[in-house]
Amino acid sequence: MSEDTASPADTDRLLGFLLPDRDARGRVVRLGSALGQILAAHAYPSPIRNLLADALVLTALMGTLRQDEHSQFTLQAQTEGGVVELLVCDYRDGELRGYVRHDPSRMDELGPNPSLAALFGPAVGRTVDQGGGHLAITFDLATSGERYQGVVPLEGASLAEACESYFTRSEQVPTVIRLGRTVVDGQIIAGGLLVQHMPPVGEAKLGEAAAEDLMPLPAEPGLDWEHVSILSASIQATELADPALPLDHVLWRLFHEEREVRVLAEQALTRGCRCTAEYYRSVLAKFPEEERVAMRNEDGIIAVDCAFCSKIFDIDL
Repeated sequence: MSEDTASPADTDRLLGFLLPDRDARGRVVRLGSALGQILAAHAYPSPIRNLLADALVLTALMGTLRQDEHSQFTLQAQTEGGVVELLVCDYRDGELRGYVRHDPSRMDELGPNPSLAALFGPAVGRTVDQGGGHLAITFDLATSGERYQGVVPLEGASLAEACESYFTRSEQVPTVIRLGRTVVDGQIIAGGLLVQHMPPVGEAKLGEAAAEDLMPLPAEPGLDWEHVSILSASIQATELADPALPLDHVLWRLFHEEREVRVLAEQALTRGCRCTAEYYRSVLAKFPEEERVAMRNEDGIIAVDCAFCSKIFDIDL
């Protein structure tokens, strides 16, 4: 498949949707050039590139669940003793960024398609109290200044399963997540689908704006959710990652027999590292003078390395 086979509109965007008759809502997303720019910041080996690609898709899917402008969503997976020590991604106002800290010397032991346990080590599946890894999901809301965070053990065969487990454990919200990856002309294309059960709210309350502000609440799922979850799980990874297949066509393939599929406004997605010299200067200015002196090199400069974009900023205070 050549690059001009796909329209630019088929990548780096997200569609939200509602299934009013089924008390369900969802997101479908596909990343292309924005993903490539993030991955290019470091010379990641293939398994780490794939892990970060999946994490960025999940961050886009979950980060748009709350419609609070300028708010930030952060996904972080961390453990000790694994090949991967830290995975962190965040989303704000359509901008994504992500980074993986890992041990390159141990990559050969993973194989080409490692599981979550292989990547993060024996701590996967153990509780935090047992010294196991954890998955932290954080919403920092700009309007209210509030922070919502859920922390659950890192478990499952994949990062998608770990996030499904988060919704089950932390929010008691039935959720289906599916991911897919492919390579087109040397570029990774990654897509994903997230569908959640919503509490019944009635047709009068399911206007587009109201539904986007509505967070899922614990509710007993019934046959409608069973129907939606079976349909959602039937999506193929190749469909999610195919840049020639428009996202609204993905929804049609899944839910064309439904009376109504309400497609919401799309969200364009870009790479967005927010590091600047001015930002780091303002942060360093808050440190005590003696600490700033200790940070300086022989030229009186403080070198700040941004892990997200792999740039070094020389700060002269």
